[in-house]
Amino acid sequence: MIFQTMKNFFLQVSNFRPTVRDLPILVQGAGIAVLFGRLFYDSWIAVTLLLPLVIPWFIFQKKMEKRRRIRVLGIQFRDAIASVLTSLKAGYSIENAFRESGRDMELLYGKKSPICKELKRIYKGLNNNIPLEKLMGRLGKESGNADIEEFAEVFAVAKRSGGNMTDIIGRTISVISRKIDVEKEIDVLISSKRLEAGIMNFVPFFIIFYISITSNGFFAPLYHNVMGVVLMTICMLVYFAAYLLSQKIVNITV
Repeated sequence: MIFQTMKNFFLQVSNFRPTVRDLPILVQGAGIAVLFGRLFYDSWIAVTLLLPLVIPWFIFQKKMEKRRRIRVLGIQFRDAIASVLTSLKAGYSIENAFRESGRDMELLYGKKSPICKELKRIYKGLNNNIPLEKLMGRLGKESGNADIEEFAEVFAVAKRSGGNMTDIIGRTISVISRKIDVEKEIDVLISSKRLEAGIMNFVPFFIIFYISITSNGFFAPLYHNVMGVVLMTICMLVYFAAYLLSQKIVNITV
């Protein structure tokens, strides 16, 4: 059980290899280690021991970033297939409709947007005579977005069986749009709670820091002794649990 957990942890680390762009996240992780080590233990040795927290912090932030990227790709994909639908109604073939949607997405989101990168991969595949349904299937699997993956599966069946592409794409746009609207409603409803959660995450540090400055020696009995270290460690673990719970509450997925 422990071996499997460690194996999964190292697999996650390998999946999120740090790059130069990830430097701010790593600096944040190191800052958190310094904050906990100094305020909870008043020890640079504790800071050193807490530095490995940078790794789970990095993985957590990369997962959140990946979730945001998948959501953005889903929204942009909805607009891309809406452009495809318009081209199909104008008499374009499905392959040429996807090519036309690429131009529209460049104007709407820019050449460096996630959807433009994915569409460029599709164009390269089409130029190499790879069937569009196969390219869409690859996009669905690699994107991590359930809506895109489901669309790719339906698209492949319809393409092989000669289904009504206009009707299928229209229904897909309707489904994705409803889901996006629900997500936006949820974001509006919990935006204030998300702000409150962000403020509350800093309150314990502010209280400890404020009391340490205004009442010098108030926390002295909790530092540099076994009982104090145990108590502060329990408080730190409770804080971690509360932070993870707050993140789970304010990050609702549909």
